[in-house]
Formats: sequence, structure tokens, C-alpha cells
Amino acid sequence: MTTSAVRQAVDGAFREEWGRIVATLVGRTGDWDLAEECAQEAFAEALRRWPSDGIPGRPGAWLTTVAGNRAIDRLRRSRRGAELIEQVGRETPQAETGEGAMPEHLDRPGAIEDDRLRLIFTCCHPALSMESRVALTLRSLAGLTTAEIAKAFLVSEATMAKRLTRAKSKIVAARIPYRVPPAPLLPERTTGVLAVLYLLFNEGYSASSGRELIRADLCDEAIRLTRALVTLMPDEPEPIGALALMLLHHSRRHARLDADGELVTLDDQDRSLWDRHEIDEGLELLDLDSAVRRIHAGPYQLQAAIAACHARAPSADETDWQKIADLYGELEAKMPSPVVRLNRAVAVAMAGDIESGLAIVEGLSGDEKLQRYYLLEATRADLLRRLGDRVSAAAAYERALALAPSDVERRYLVRRLKGAGSGVDENGREDIEASLAHEKEPEK
Repeated sequence: MTTSAVRQAVDGAFREEWGRIVATLVGRTGDWDLAEECAQEAFAEALRRWPSDGIPGRPGAWLTTVAGNRAIDRLRRSRRGAELIEQVGRETPQAETGEGAMPEHLDRPGAIEDDRLRLIFTCCHPALSMESRVALTLRSLAGLTTAEIAKAFLVSEATMAKRLTRAKSKIVAARIPYRVPPAPLLPERTTGVLAVLYLLFNEGYSASSGRELIRADLCDEAIRLTRALVTLMPDEPEPIGALALMLLHHSRRHARLDADGELVTLDDQDRSLWDRHEIDEGLELLDLDSAVRRIHAGPYQLQAAIAACHARAPSADETDWQKIADLYGELEAKMPSPVVRLNRAVAVAMAGDIESGLAIVEGLSGDEKLQRYYLLEATRADLLRRLGDRVSAAAAYERALALAPSDVERRYLVRRLKGAGSGVDENGREDIEASLAHEKEPEK
């Protein structure tokens, strides 16, 4: 067995099995750190043994058994560990050769899936801060290292390590149950889980700071975890809507930047670069007509329906902006938000009524939640530009530029400023237009 083949198999198993293995071990031991350490040891053992023993037919079973045996070995060394083993009868055979025998209670259909679902809800428990929920989800379910998570959120590795430690300690101290919530609490808790996964997607889709606008790795992780949630909860419509929404937005990633790494707004994107496979999957998941007809369609379904309007349009000129404006009206009724209203303003303007769109924008000027949101000023600037008020547009672009979070967006605003007649140096800034609000459509 070649080293490259083994490495490829281990990498693939890591992507597919890490969350399952950690979830299983947390469920068996109640010790998060032990679960993660033993999972890491199992993958290291695979790298050592698979070149000579061959890749097992069931890598997940092999890795789970090895990790479980490592955990038991460590637990035996402590009194508490011995008590745990005796309490739940978790002695398993030291089957670490070949494929490894899946312990009987884990070979039961749905056992691992149940553990994984419990882990998702535990990581996203409302008693934890949002930043802790996201970090813990990335560590425990996606398998990102502390250094990788720290880099994603622009903090030091030491700071992120403390954040993760505090989150795990709070789970123990607050006795947060490792379980799927009871039926009456499931809808609101599922919403909380989706908020974490969508926040993760948003950070990848449009980075909150730094040189890069798109972090495809974070988008991919969010999509993968949401896909797992859909698999585990196939009858829940909002996870399906969230997955469709992510896929439809992510399908545009190759068209959002040009060859020089500069921002391309939705109107100007080369739609042949959009990922048709992701679009088709998103549309199939959405089942647009039935989702929109349903009285109880949730926010993620409605946002996915909006994204589908863009995906279905052969060109920017053929976009059904009136339908998008109507959908934003429905979304605002279900999820009142200044960002939703701002996006509705764009849709109203793009549907042909620029004055009404601008009036909505002006009505948002005093909203505290948008004081640092550069797209408010960028949208105002573009609508003023479309109405021919170049002086006021340039002033609004200047205000947007002072708030823009990434280098790519700042450079874009500079181009718009120059187009509005400003003498701004292109090395310092960049441009934007109303359709950019839809390019930044996912809410943070």
C-alpha cells in the first residue's frame, strides 16, 4: 500500500469520521478532551498501520474501536475511570488489527448518528456564548485544530485554547445534558444550531476582516455540518432550507472575484462560472414552489427561495426582482431585521422603484444595529448614483469606505468613488453597488 494512498484514505476518513468518533467517545466517557485526544491517536495509528496491514473495509469502525480502546486504557489508570467502566460495562475487546470489531452497542443502527446529534446540540447549547458555540463546533465536529480555529477568527492560538477550555468547563459545571432536547424544545434549539452553522458559513462567505473576502474552507465545513444535520433530522424543513441556501450562495464563489482577486458584484458575474451541481442540489432541496406556498415556511426556506430567484435567472437583466422584493416582505414579517429591510430596499429599487428603495434606506439611517454596517452607506450611495446625484453618492461611498471590513471591499469602493467623480487614490480604497447587498446577502 503506497504512502499517498494511505494518506488519502486517512484524510478522507478524517473528514467523514472525526465528528462521529468524538461524539461516540464523549457519549461513552463524558470527557471531551479525552475523546479528542483518543480520536487523534486513532488516526495517528492508522497512518502507522495501514501501509502494512492495508486499509480496512470499514475505516470508521476500525478507528472507533482503536479510539475506544485508547480511552479505556486511560480510564483504567484513574479511580473515576474505573468507576465509569464498571458503571456502563464498556469493556471492549482489544481488536486493533484488520478492520477492528465495532463494539456491539455502537453497531446498532442509528447509535453513532444519535451520538453525533447529541454532540451538535451540546456544542450549540444556548448557555454557551455564540463564539464558544462556533469554536466548539469547529473543534469537536469538524476536527479543526485550535490553531486553525484561531486563524479563522483572527485571535491568538492561546486565546482560542482558553475559549475552548472555558466552553468545555462550562458544559461540565452547568451540567449541560449530552442529549437531543425534548420534543417541546426541539424547534427553538434547532434554530440555535442553525444559527451557529450559518454564522460559520457567513464568516467564510464574506470574512468579517482581513485581506481575503472568501474563506471557502469555512463555507465547506458549514455545508458539511449542515448536510449532516439534515441527514440526522430529515423531517425538519429549516435545516433543509439552510442547506439549500448555503449551496445556492456557495455556487457563486468562483464568479465573485476576478482573475486579479477583485470583487465582482452579482450583476456583473459570469454565470457560466456558477456551480450548476450545487445549484441543482439546492433547488431540489428547496422545492421552491411548495416551500413558498407553505404558510409556515421558515426564514431559511424564504432566504433560499430568494437565492433561487438569482440562480434561476439566465442573466442579471432577467432576474425577477419583484418576486425577490415580495419574498423579502414575507421574510421581514417572520424575522424583523434592519438587514432584511435593507435587502428589501435593494430589491424594490432593482424592480424599478429607486425612490421607494432609497426611502427605505433613509428610514434605516438611525438604526443602531447598522451604524457600523458599511452596506447601508454603500447601498445609499448606489441608489443616489442611479438617480444621478453624484455628489451625494460620493459622500456616501466615503462613509462606506471608512467602515468596509476587508481589503477587497475597500478596493471595490475606491473604484466606485472614482466613478462618482472623486479623486480618491486607488491604492487606498475600492467600489460597491446595490447588488452587492445581495452578494453579501447572508446575515451575520
